[in-house]
Amino acid sequence: MTPSTAERPQMSAEDFEELAGAAPENVHLEFVDGRVRTKDPLSVEDFEELERRAPETVRLEYINGKLEVKAMPDGNHREILVWLQEQCMQHRPELRVYGESGVRTEAYRKGRARTDAAVAPKGHFTGHGEWSGSDGIFMAVEITSHDRDTHQRDRVDKPVGYAAVGIPVYLLIDRDNSTVVVYSEPKNGRYQRSPSYPWGATVVLPSPVDVILDTQELKDYAD
Repeated sequence: MTPSTAERPQMSAEDFEELAGAAPENVHLEFVDGRVRTKDPLSVEDFEELERRAPETVRLEYINGKLEVKAMPDGNHREILVWLQEQCMQHRPELRVYGESGVRTEAYRKGRARTDAAVAPKGHFTGHGEWSGSDGIFMAVEITSHDRDTHQRDRVDKPVGYAAVGIPVYLLIDRDNSTVVVYSEPKNGRYQRSPSYPWGATVVLPSPVDVILDTQELKDYAD
């Protein structure tokens, strides 16, 4: 992680003021060193209400019982997502890469993660609410963003949260390290395998995804 990435604030003061103004009466937020925190313990029910009221410029998650703010995607982030959609459609046209999917994660499904993408059969999310169960999701996808919380969120917490609910594959496209990490074989709340590949390598995504990724194009989005 570069120094500039580490110093980037979680959100702007203007976005915080708008979020705090929309918060339920029993949710008290504070803004310290560019990070948003709650003054009191936050229940999953209070989080969901806060998330419903949040401005469109703020993406919220509930990780390990704490409020987290996920960075808005930049241009390269969006191009990587389109690349993944194209790759999956070439190999498995019956699957869909759903962007911005809210998923119940962690032990007892108490977490609320907003995946950059979720891969599932066409029509899977029909009738689902804002936060979907994990059953039937073949793969969760995260593309790292240039904010100082991406290490803990995407490389540490998300693998645990997704494995805990049995999502078969977690694909981490790591822009800081120019690697693709494929987590698979969830067991006892942990993925048993997590090989890492440099951008440009051919990457085989295991069952039930069964897609071969040509990652050469990712080099165009290095930043």
